Amino acid sequence: MVDKFIERRLKARSSADRLDRVFHALSDPTRRQMLHALANGERTVGELAAPFRMSLAGAAKHVKALERSGLIRRTVRGRTHLCRLEPAPLASANAWFRYYSRFWEQSLDALETALREEDAALERSRKSRTSAAKDPSREHRN
Repeated sequence: MVDKFIERRLKARSSADRLDRVFHALSDPTRRQMLHALANGERTVGELAAPFRMSLAGAAKHVKALERSGLIRRTVRGRTHLCRLEPAPLASANAWFRYYSRFWEQSLDALETALREEDAALERSRKSRTSAAKDPSREHRN
């Protein structure tokens, strides 16, 4: 029983660590642009580096972060390092966002309702002032 509990905890921690690595990799705009390029097909490290005017060593550091996160897979063909997108970690990140999206969607729905109610109250107030200005006898009734 204890072994199963420990096994579940280790598996959950491992999953959380992978998700942490994905979000760390996605936190950098250069790496996000590299992923965007890889969405269109395989690229060499040099091709990934080109738009950023960075050295191959600099690009390699970004590629390693993407590899550690599982977002890309790198294969070596001779002296050429080819990278390709691995979608599974993105699906995990998307699932994490979908779970929490219900909370912000509820908040946005509540905000929309409150703003509509405020707009309606302002419109009623505006109409009331407009009709009072058109009918001077209403002012003497108060």
